[in-house]
Amino acid sequence: MSSNSSQLSNEQCEACRPDAPKLTQDGIDQLLPEVPLWEVIEEEGQKRLHRVFATSNFEQAMALASRIGEYADVVGHHPRLVVEWGRLAVTWWSHKIGGLHRNDFICAARCDDLANSY
Repeated sequence: MSSNSSQLSNEQCEACRPDAPKLTQDGIDQLLPEVPLWEVIEEEGQKRLHRVFATSNFEQAMALASRIGEYADVVGHHPRLVVEWGRLAVTWWSHKIGGLHRNDFICAARCDDLANSY
């Protein structure tokens, strides 16, 4: 893990207001190198952060999904989790604003930390 990702994962995800501004492309471009294994995708006209974590089997994918889900509940910000044999796909975006916020990058960095500590 890069030191940038570590710094980002130490930040706190805060509740996003419906009037919070979405990240600009410049803002996304500045934050994306801090979570280098993530990619920006577009779905339903919204930019989202996406990563697939490889695991050894279904049980490990479920365990990682559970750890990420517990973190998501603590911070009140929830990703899409798709569990399959040997992989967990995670997608973050801020539903209230219909796009990406700094919170999504913080949560992505925390997912990296959770996967690395597993």
